Amino acid sequence: MNLRIIFFSFYFFCLQSANTQPIDYSADRDSALKTCDEHFYSGQRQEANDCYLSLLSSSTDALIRAESAWRVGDLQAANAYFRTGVEINPESPRVRTRWARLFLMTHQNSDAIQLFEEALELNAEYLPAKLGLAAVAAGRFEDRAKALVQGVLEADELQLEAHLLNAQMSLEEGALEAADESLNEALMIAEQKGLPPLEVYALKASVDLLNDIVESEWTDLSLNFNPHYGDIYAIPAHFYVITRRYREATELLFKAVSIQPDLWSAHAELGINLLRTNRVNEAQHHLSLAYDGDPYSAQIVNTLRLIDSFENFQVLERELPEIEADVADADKAKRPGMILRLHKDEAPILEEYVASLVAESIDVFSKRYQFELQEPVVAELYPDHDDFAVRTSGLPGIGLLGVAFGYLVAMDSPSGRGEGEFHWGTTLWHEIAHVFTLESTNHLVPRWFSEGVSVFEEWMTGPRPGRHIPLHVLDAMKEDKFLPILDLDSGFIRPTYQGQIMVSYMQAGLICQYIESRWGQAGLIELLRLYRNGAVTAEAIEDGLGVDSNEFDEGFDAFIDSEFQSVLAILDDWKEHTERAHVAANEGNWESVLDSSAASIDMYPDYVEEGDIYILHAKAHEELGQIDAAIATLEQYWRLGGYEPGVLHQLADWLYESDRSGDAIEVLSDVIFVAPLDESLHRKLGDWFLESENGELALREYLAFLATSPHDEASAHYRLARAYKQLEDQEKTREHLLYALETAPHYREAQQLLLEILR
Repeated sequence: MNLRIIFFSFYFFCLQSANTQPIDYSADRDSALKTCDEHFYSGQRQEANDCYLSLLSSSTDALIRAESAWRVGDLQAANAYFRTGVEINPESPRVRTRWARLFLMTHQNSDAIQLFEEALELNAEYLPAKLGLAAVAAGRFEDRAKALVQGVLEADELQLEAHLLNAQMSLEEGALEAADESLNEALMIAEQKGLPPLEVYALKASVDLLNDIVESEWTDLSLNFNPHYGDIYAIPAHFYVITRRYREATELLFKAVSIQPDLWSAHAELGINLLRTNRVNEAQHHLSLAYDGDPYSAQIVNTLRLIDSFENFQVLERELPEIEADVADADKAKRPGMILRLHKDEAPILEEYVASLVAESIDVFSKRYQFELQEPVVAELYPDHDDFAVRTSGLPGIGLLGVAFGYLVAMDSPSGRGEGEFHWGTTLWHEIAHVFTLESTNHLVPRWFSEGVSVFEEWMTGPRPGRHIPLHVLDAMKEDKFLPILDLDSGFIRPTYQGQIMVSYMQAGLICQYIESRWGQAGLIELLRLYRNGAVTAEAIEDGLGVDSNEFDEGFDAFIDSEFQSVLAILDDWKEHTERAHVAANEGNWESVLDSSAASIDMYPDYVEEGDIYILHAKAHEELGQIDAAIATLEQYWRLGGYEPGVLHQLADWLYESDRSGDAIEVLSDVIFVAPLDESLHRKLGDWFLESENGELALREYLAFLATSPHDEASAHYRLARAYKQLEDQEKTREHLLYALETAPHYREAQQLLLEILR
């Protein structure tokens, strides 16, 4: 076998903290390192450093030198010695595997994977290399990590790291008993082999914390073993983050960096968590410290750049209307408001729409879930999707468009995606629902229920009407891929097939619809109350709904059958007719399009997702000169929640031309929730509002029109003047007429209106 000797360009910070190196549990770790390792793991840092430096100068073994240089923080030297070790002993899987771990620690996963795979080419059964690949997969929340770990344990059940990885994945999925069983095995192996138990202690403490045992005996054992082991707090903090308990994670991370100030990963996580709770200055401080110690972490660099970009955003504070209350309850009537972080180029256009939707959603959810917010909602909208992606980096099961960290929500702005690609109003509505489920339960709500309520509220109360199920979810439903209620969180955390996260979102939403249909809104509220009091899902279902989890699953299955059996039965035929319609459209055969699309609509009239069958049906009517039928088709599409902006513009124009200006305004107003940065939208809506003598809304639209920086700025000012005139604001009318005439001195309509108001 001809193996390529890899030469990596390695730009490490030369003196990084030695204390970030993970524990090497390999059976073939050189015994010459044992004494130094014992000092290191017990927290005797100076003794450990002296010991490794001695080995570095005295040993002739490249691998021992590499390990020693790594421990003292000289990563550049460690890299060079690993390279030398491969050149001297090219058939050694051990050298490549340890080199890969160095790359893994320095965030170069692709290079690490390559080295792990090369080690396995040398020895297909080399377990440390398999565990390295499993560690990468587990860090990415990939399901294949489980199979890799299982394979290692089948080969050698005494592989300590395999049990630790099993425990980590179980904890992330909320399987606390399984995690504890793995850790008991790991603890026994550590004692048997004389390996450091620190990671076992940290994961044991994590089990306790997730079981609401805050003062864990394992924390004390760890600190007695090594009083400077910051991961005893940082590792449990990770599982708080996974369960979205960001405030508790922050407290633990502060403890981690207090006992180990050079634990850069903890500074990074602390900074990111502080940012999640809108503590921007503190976040920047800890991220800067993390960068000084670990300047090649993409997450640290990108988050610092995100914070730097905040100078391009406007922070806008808005109040909410007071609650009606007696004079004695005046303090309760005052509600926390909202804080909007909008890009300065978009804020003048978006502010009113975002603020209005946030306020409306808070009113709706306060009543539906009987909970009043205690802090302002912070809403961040990012025009650059990469900035939003930084916000969600490292989190499993997060939607592609938005995220909620409690009172702070972040999402793509309308320009973060292509026009018409997503309904930003629905996304914001979804995320504000999370604020209520998270905060009303003190963040103890499980992922499936919080996501389920948000999806359910999209369908029931959001700005886009109707229940919307993607085709691949219907396929999964047909293939019986829905999970039992007690396992549903795993579908978000570590999916086993492509598209499962979206399937889990939809299943969760349907579960909430089932609960509401059988137990009423009170059933959803009661589950939130039980979760706040610390119940797990099995307890919440039984105590709150009066059935056990098996009975619940049976009832939900029956609900799905009643709701979708007829649709699933015709799904293949529906797809066939839809495909025929598209083929006929490509051929210009509009009669055939009409027949096939009509058949599709008759089979599944509620479907307005991908496929555009209503749009195609309307197009066929238009091509055949049947405009009234085209209007009726698109009205049905719109009322079912279809939102393609170009189509809604066309429908609005047709309605307006048919003397249905009220309906035209209603249709076009919905485009705001999809494509609000289009100047023609605001110009047209403003004109129609003005014609209907709704000066307030005309003014709103004309202000947005002006904020789009239209080519004809004089026209925008003239329109604003007309709106102000309708509102009887003579001063503002005159002001904008003068602006219009300053830009276009011969603007006849503006001249005439100015003369009129001066008479």
